[in-house]
Amino acid sequence: MSNSTGIKRQPRSKLAVVNPRAAGIDIGSRFHVVSIPCELEDQSTRQFGTFTGDLLELATWLKGHGITTVAMESTGVYWIPAFEILVKAGIAVDLVNARHVKSVPGRKSDINDAQWLQQLHSYGLLRGSILPEGTLAHLRSYVRTRENLARGRARYLQLIQKALMQMNLQLHHVVTDVMGETGRRIITSILAGERAPLVLAEHRDARCKQTQQTIAKALEGNYEDDHLFELENAFSLYDFYSERISRCEDRINGLLQALVASASQENRQFLNDKKLSSVKLDSRNRVRSLNFNPRPLCAALCGRDMMQLPGMGHGTLLTVISECGTDMSRWPTAKHFTSWLGLAPRNKVSGGRLLSSGTAVGANPARTAFWMAAQVLARTKTSLGGLQRRLAARIGRPKAIIATARKLAELYYRALRDGISLVDPGLSRYEAEQRQIQINAIKRRAQRLGLTLTEA
Repeated sequence: MSNSTGIKRQPRSKLAVVNPRAAGIDIGSRFHVVSIPCELEDQSTRQFGTFTGDLLELATWLKGHGITTVAMESTGVYWIPAFEILVKAGIAVDLVNARHVKSVPGRKSDINDAQWLQQLHSYGLLRGSILPEGTLAHLRSYVRTRENLARGRARYLQLIQKALMQMNLQLHHVVTDVMGETGRRIITSILAGERAPLVLAEHRDARCKQTQQTIAKALEGNYEDDHLFELENAFSLYDFYSERISRCEDRINGLLQALVASASQENRQFLNDKKLSSVKLDSRNRVRSLNFNPRPLCAALCGRDMMQLPGMGHGTLLTVISECGTDMSRWPTAKHFTSWLGLAPRNKVSGGRLLSSGTAVGANPARTAFWMAAQVLARTKTSLGGLQRRLAARIGRPKAIIATARKLAELYYRALRDGISLVDPGLSRYEAEQRQIQINAIKRRAQRLGLTLTEA
């Protein structure tokens, strides 16, 4: 049977129950509302507190009714205690993005949300979030903690530079890094009471490009007690954050070694690679570098040196591994992977018209890592650098960075999933390929117009 538009109408079929022992939980800060199939108990929807004893009672109640799988909304961090306790109780938990779950029409309440989650989950209509497990989950937590500490430390670096400028100490003009060897020695001497510019300039490191006389001229300042107090506070807090970051990096190093210990013997051979073990840091990377070299550990974990990808640094690779893991089979294709990252356009079409095609809004740390790696590629002589410059001239730099980040994420996926080569073809080959594409397009157009092309 067909309608007036000529579209064949398919016969309607009832939804089949995929998870007969499914429950839905609406997460809250003070209490959780839980709903189970109504045929299991008359009071199929109950409310539990958020204390540990209440969560253990919740797990016991669900196990007593034979519940095997649970769907819950991901609200802030309130879901984490309930998630961990239910998983330990042997219940499969699907963490559902709240944006993907539409509330039942009508009155909005926690009870309706829990019952709607339970109904959708019983029909298998909900898709759980991809979460790391075991040691990889702990690694992700430490990597995120380190990133938060690094952002906090950067704030106090700005306050140090502000205090120096208020005293007209132009230290940042004569040293590359204010918190490098020369800068730290000079600031420590200033806080100890030294004011003579020539004496302060004697702390110049031998690798410093500026002469001692130039540094002395930059250190003729106006010392006020309030500015010195601000400098002292910022300097001590900067060191405090640095110490906490170092301890966090020790934990990251230990977890990476634990993960590598379970890797194959073939992959562990990367640990003895002298080329991977040697690390050279320039002034731009020294501040954000780790207190250990993660490159051989990450290579042993992935089975290949992923830092051969353009723009892939130590911090970027560590973030991507901790967020995505090394098992790419959870995403069927590279398009699924880039869509999960939020780097693929989300086309909204209605009435045959494209309403919007922007990327997803979110704070996925892996997406941010690929985006930051793509930013520096515009200044490189790589194929991705050529791609970004070509796109920037046509659609603008912000969109070009997103497109380059997506391409980099696809290369990461295919390198781990399909084992493609990590060697960059280079800018010259990319430009030659683009030129050939343009020539072929011109030839096809000329053929349609009945013309013949002759090379000059």
